[in-house]
Amino acid sequence: MFPSTGSNGLYKAPLSKGLLIIPSTLSLLLALLFQHYQKFFTYNLQAVKEEFQIWRLVCGRMVCLDLKDTFCSSLLIYNFRIFERRYGSRKFSSFLLGSWVLSVLFDLLLVEVVEYSFGLTIHSLPSGFLGPVFALFVPFYCSIPRVQVTHILGQFSITNKTLVYILGLQLLTSGSYIWIVALSGLISGMCYSSSVLKVYRVLCVPCGIARIFARTLEPIFSSAEPSNEIRAGMGATIDIQRQQRMELLDRQILMSQFAHMRRQRQQQVARLMEMGFSRVDALEALRASNNDLNVATNFLLQH
Repeated sequence: MFPSTGSNGLYKAPLSKGLLIIPSTLSLLLALLFQHYQKFFTYNLQAVKEEFQIWRLVCGRMVCLDLKDTFCSSLLIYNFRIFERRYGSRKFSSFLLGSWVLSVLFDLLLVEVVEYSFGLTIHSLPSGFLGPVFALFVPFYCSIPRVQVTHILGQFSITNKTLVYILGLQLLTSGSYIWIVALSGLISGMCYSSSVLKVYRVLCVPCGIARIFARTLEPIFSSAEPSNEIRAGMGATIDIQRQQRMELLDRQILMSQFAHMRRQRQQQVARLMEMGFSRVDALEALRASNNDLNVATNFLLQH
């Protein structure tokens, strides 16, 4: 089972830790101390199209100017750190880079479609790292198994994915045009994950650059391995952890029973072959007698 929340914190997730610390710190500084610099981080598409301020496509997609969006996106990145731990920092960063580039293109395309269809004029979209965050919902929905925790209101169930969906819904309803960013993020996530388009072969982090960042920045943002006590007490709910332990124990018991039965069957076949019977006859007799050596011996002697 691959749970949606792990018990290792930010261990083996330096990129997720960096995305939690740096954009959140910049967002707090811009909101509290340097408010006159917020204009440089506004995701102003009109300035991009009319004044060719291409740099806004970078600055406007880095820092959330709304502290509530910063909080929700940080919680989602913390939950999505499992992908970095599972696939590695290079593949995780490649997904973020590819979905970021694709979401910028889809933002511009969707804005043009909305303006042409409804006659609206959209000057700017919500700022921040929101496109890749919504793009991460695609692998989250596809690769994370749904583990039921409890039932409320009849058939409505609470699962290990519910909190992430609630955070995504909260982030989706936080702005006027954030649905455009969310839709472009989901589309970019599907396009990047698609085996047909194979965008991941083009939009990826080169191995050389990945090694440079691994040697320079990874030691700064790396987290120590948690102890067994912390690992047992943190993470998902106690019910999910108990269910995981029970499933692991059941698998271990089944494997040990299967190995024991296999060894016992091999010993029984060897004893029947020592009596002069062929291996085929011994296997057939044991199958007919449900692996009872005495019954199998009598069966072979009578036939």
